[in-house]
Amino acid sequence: MRDNVEVQEGTTDTPAAETADQYKARLHAYVKDEDPLRMQRASPDTLAGLIEGVPDEILSRRPASGKWSVRAILAHLAEDELVSSWRYRQMIEHNGATLLGFDQDEWARLGDYDSWTPRDALEMFRLLREANLRMLARLTPEEWQRYGIHAERGRITVEDLARHMAGHDVNHINQARRLLEQI
Repeated sequence: MRDNVEVQEGTTDTPAAETADQYKARLHAYVKDEDPLRMQRASPDTLAGLIEGVPDEILSRRPASGKWSVRAILAHLAEDELVSSWRYRQMIEHNGATLLGFDQDEWARLGDYDSWTPRDALEMFRLLREANLRMLARLTPEEWQRYGIHAERGRITVEDLARHMAGHDVNHINQARRLLEQI
């Protein structure tokens, strides 16, 4: 499973039939005309509020076999932020850079998400996000329009990726919220 079609695997209750274009449209709808950097800045605190006081045992519970726990969602957000760090910088430095996809299930296996503590995953996400926001705040208008060619999404600008990541946050915050409501 690639990173642009994550909704097709066990991480969410979105129907497996959702195409990459439908996923992209759904994430875009989460952002609309909002400031994606403001949204991204708020995500770590929103997640911290969601998991505050919730025992690790509950955050580690999978809703079903093959589905991600809140802990796995947090680890995924951290590692996806790492990927985004690289992508932003590649596009800015090498306008037109090739951006490969990644198999998020394989990354979850390789990263042994079950071994992360939820709070460590959230802290990793927060630190990586802060580094990206610091960099993005300094970009020129021209740098915001630099782009890469994503293996599955096609041409994507730095601005497009920032909007995508804000929507990606909303997607997983909603997912974590639903999981915690089931408790």
